[in-house]
Amino acid sequence: MRDLRALPKAHLHLHLTGGMRPATLLDLAAAQGRVLPAELLEPDGARVDVTLRRGWPRFQRLYDAARALLSGPEQVRRVVREVVEDEADAGSRWLELQVDPTSYAPFLGGLEATVELVLDELASAGERHGVGTGLVVAANRTRHPAEAEALARLARRHAGRGVVGFGLSNDETRGDTAAFAKAFRLARDAGLVAVPHAGELRGPRSVREALVHLHAQRLGHGVRAVEDPALLEELAARQVVCEVCPSSNAALGVLPSVEASPVRALRAAGVPVALAADDPLLFRSGLLAQYEAARTRLGLSDDELADLAACSVRGSTAPPEVRARLLAEVEGWTAAPVTGMMPVGQE
Repeated sequence: MRDLRALPKAHLHLHLTGGMRPATLLDLAAAQGRVLPAELLEPDGARVDVTLRRGWPRFQRLYDAARALLSGPEQVRRVVREVVEDEADAGSRWLELQVDPTSYAPFLGGLEATVELVLDELASAGERHGVGTGLVVAANRTRHPAEAEALARLARRHAGRGVVGFGLSNDETRGDTAAFAKAFRLARDAGLVAVPHAGELRGPRSVREALVHLHAQRLGHGVRAVEDPALLEELAARQVVCEVCPSSNAALGVLPSVEASPVRALRAAGVPVALAADDPLLFRSGLLAQYEAARTRLGLSDDELADLAACSVRGSTAPPEVRARLLAEVEGWTAAPVTGMMPVGQE
């Protein structure tokens, strides 16, 4: 089989804190004298069924415990730098890192300073490791829409300077999607791609709301769209990319297992699919592991894996010349001779 590390790919759904290395988590906790929740220390990662009544708050507490360790510029820079290093090792040639600046602003000198710090470290680490980078500024759907509008204006000020998209994340069962329409309009008017989470905790209706009110061009997850054939047709017609995170979906109870991931069903319907890792820190499964699982647990062939990589590149905000080069390299990967199985470790 061909080496999946050598397959050029783009990573379009990765959160900053969720991209932290487990070793860095332990190092920062020890340096700060913090006691971590036991679930963050599980060798196989956390498993929290967010479909249960108190599921999402449990998951959020774990995430917040990890995020609290990023209490200054050097810690944030370290994590961004290591994220880019890990992406390069996984064969990712383009990374779009998602950040809610409000979570870090109190420790980094404000919202503007947070965005500028992350952009600076992304650019320098990306240049060093040969990974193109962009930043997706994300709003929290559990907060007031006015906060999202302020973040959209912040993102607009950095459009063309590294900020490439605007997202909406957190507990999908809360908040009125339509109330965030103005924030997304502000972002889209500046040329930023609309990338809200939808179709994860809630079903097809949440996807339709993201399309109608937010004019989503990509969907964080979107896996529940398979429950509505008419919706699949619409996603395919509009070529809305679903950022599918199989390990995350299984660990959070969104799907019963990785094997239940609807990657093949989405592609059969003509919907672009970009494999992604979401929060490798919590699930101990990075981008490369998602491709390996697609091969070994979903039974995808090398041609199908290359198709997913091409979807990720086409769905990215990489400059046209970069997309063209990466797509040519994906074709080159499929044309390469098949060798023995390459071992893939978790990132």
